[in-house]
Amino acid sequence: MIVIHIIEALGGGVYSYFKDLTLHFSKENDIKTIIFYSKNRKEIDPKNLELITCHNVELVEVDMCRKLNPLQDYKSILKLRKLLKKYNPDIVHLHSSKASVLGRIAASNVVPKYSVFYTPHGYSFLSKEFSNSKKKVFYFIEKYIQKIFGGTTLACGDTEYEIAQKIGKSMLVRNGIFVDKISSFKKSVSNSKLTIGILARITTARNPELFNAIALRFPKYNFIWIGDGDLKSQLTAPNITVTGWSLDQVEVMSRLNSIDVYLQTSLWEGLPIALLEAMALEKPLVATNIIGNKDIIVHNENGYLFNSIDELDIQFKKLEDERTRNEMGKNGLKRCKTLFNTTTNFNQMKSIYLNAISNAKQ
Repeated sequence: MIVIHIIEALGGGVYSYFKDLTLHFSKENDIKTIIFYSKNRKEIDPKNLELITCHNVELVEVDMCRKLNPLQDYKSILKLRKLLKKYNPDIVHLHSSKASVLGRIAASNVVPKYSVFYTPHGYSFLSKEFSNSKKKVFYFIEKYIQKIFGGTTLACGDTEYEIAQKIGKSMLVRNGIFVDKISSFKKSVSNSKLTIGILARITTARNPELFNAIALRFPKYNFIWIGDGDLKSQLTAPNITVTGWSLDQVEVMSRLNSIDVYLQTSLWEGLPIALLEAMALEKPLVATNIIGNKDIIVHNENGYLFNSIDELDIQFKKLEDERTRNEMGKNGLKRCKTLFNTTTNFNQMKSIYLNAISNAKQ
């Protein structure tokens, strides 16, 4: 079985998703995984690409751009179409909004509609970086590109699935992590001050302005941003430490394990991998009450959701208690193993692929 994944934005959480996907499917000798990707995003590190190149996995660069560019988009579609004819895949899986549009058009009359799948990883029309008029346009595109060119949406989270069902044919395959592998990095932590952190690129979506405001509101706590990004200058509070990026998983997980509470300040999400990793390390979670975050956190069970910064006064106070943190952490680990286990979820994806191929032969 040849499976081609098309992705324009191979960075951040989507990169983590693909690193796990290639590791999982490289062990499947009956599956050849080919990734069509673009290097145009500045967050894409060539060294990262080396980490997803393994047995039965091939990377093919295709020039794609994020913004609407009719001439470049047309060239991208022609290139994708030529490559799809060359590789003759059994399955085409599109990731994120731009790849969905380009890939579906390119696959038209080349790959059967029932062999085309799409994972939004957070619909573009939910992004708060766009105006309401743009969001309406993006929703229209999502709805009618599927209606015209077909395919099945494989939503990565429960709320994304609810939305996908209103747009067209869809199924739920949750994002996940290798829970046992991440859990192996857990060690006991003893901080002199409550330490609150996040693992993310410092971008508009992750809302560093809010993270900074929270740090200023709670000067008695330590805050850590594990990562780097263009908006680093917004993190000005004296009790914030910005670590920068590391490609070494041991180092990253060690930093994540060092915190007491995981704080996600996102404006929008698909289903954030870093939250799942924090759960596997038995960290209580505190996050904005948005799609993605609320699919992971059960309020008062494995963490807290908040709508305004004022709510954190009570939430952080409760989390000063180590017993509360430990109880929420154990609840989170249990939930992670049940719902967000990569091995289980990718096996589900493989079954969907095989079922599509089987139906094609009938």
